[in-house]
Amino acid sequence: MRSILYKFMSKFTSLNEVEQQDIVEGIPIEEYKKGTVLLRQGDVPSKCFFVLKGCVRQSSIDESGKEVTSNFYTEEQAVSIFNRHQESRPSAYTLTCLEDSILVVGDLIAEQDMLHKHAQLETMIRKMVEENLGEVQDELTFFIASNPEERYKALLQKRPHLLTRVPQHQLASYLGITPESLSRIKKRVHSGDE
Repeated sequence: MRSILYKFMSKFTSLNEVEQQDIVEGIPIEEYKKGTVLLRQGDVPSKCFFVLKGCVRQSSIDESGKEVTSNFYTEEQAVSIFNRHQESRPSAYTLTCLEDSILVVGDLIAEQDMLHKHAQLETMIRKMVEENLGEVQDELTFFIASNPEERYKALLQKRPHLLTRVPQHQLASYLGITPESLSRIKKRVHSGDE
């Protein structure tokens, strides 16, 4: 599993192999069972995660009590905690393992020690966050400007593995539609494939 981490790091850093190894060996990797809640909405986050294997769902309960899925994180994706500079700020969402998962677990407090030890690590993290933020901005822009069928087709193109890994009601929530609408869209799109 650590080889996945090396591969990912090499995209963002000029750290030499020894420095990368020192970082990777110092990072805890944990296994979590399907259904494990990593963070509850309202709790103050103290950890961030990187998915080596598995699927993590980000969700929240809105004002009306409805559960809304806002993201799924799968292999080689960082589960970023962006309010970490405000240590006492509660999380706006819940993170749950949808599958048995193997995750890199970053302690937000210990991260500072690692940054002092490896100055280039901060540059690497910044590049990772910039890329992630760019992707999120593109996805949000597309989501706002598209209709549900276009969103489903984009999902088919960019993240088709989610269709078999995620419960359909959560996938529908992620696409901003009802499960019934998702069913109709799937039939329409797939009948056009034949």
